[in-house]
Amino acid sequence: MALTRFDTRKQLVLDEANAIGTTYLRAQLLPDPARKEVSNLLRRYVDVRLEFYQAGINQSRLERVGDDTEKLHRALWSYAVATGGQDPRAIPTGLFIQSLNEVIDLHAKRATAMENHVPESIFVLLLIVASLSLGLVGYGAGMGRDRNLLPTVISVILIASVILLIMDLDRPRRGLIKVSQQSMVHLQESLKRIAP
Repeated sequence: MALTRFDTRKQLVLDEANAIGTTYLRAQLLPDPARKEVSNLLRRYVDVRLEFYQAGINQSRLERVGDDTEKLHRALWSYAVATGGQDPRAIPTGLFIQSLNEVIDLHAKRATAMENHVPESIFVLLLIVASLSLGLVGYGAGMGRDRNLLPTVISVILIASVILLIMDLDRPRRGLIKVSQQSMVHLQESLKRIAP
């Protein structure tokens, strides 16, 4: 379960980066001054999306990033409405609106995926199974004539490592295993290179 959620988070970063890049390219088809303003807003949006991940578990930073994201959504959507109102039949405007809608949808999916964790009952079950297993190993060692310290220690380390790995995969904002943001970083760099 934890690995599936981790893979989903990783895929959503790539999907979101692709959607933002597509929206940026389609924004180049908009008439001036909207083209320039939307391009600047999308560059800022990529920065904010990276800040979303870098905020970690800092609630004040997360709230600030959430507010910035909502402001950018409103600003981008207002340009989409204004441009669409000028010529509602224009194909480039429709393509831009479609891709912008996907960007907003992916933001919601990514935020939801960050909060989607393995149920606590699974961790309780894992701890119960680990305790019982180690209890049986200890009981067996106590009943036998020989005490095999090496297999017992290896069992303890392996069980603890598996539980810690599952917990680390399930906590995307902290721990050693993090979802790579490389596709978003590449997008940020490419948008800076093509900036006017």
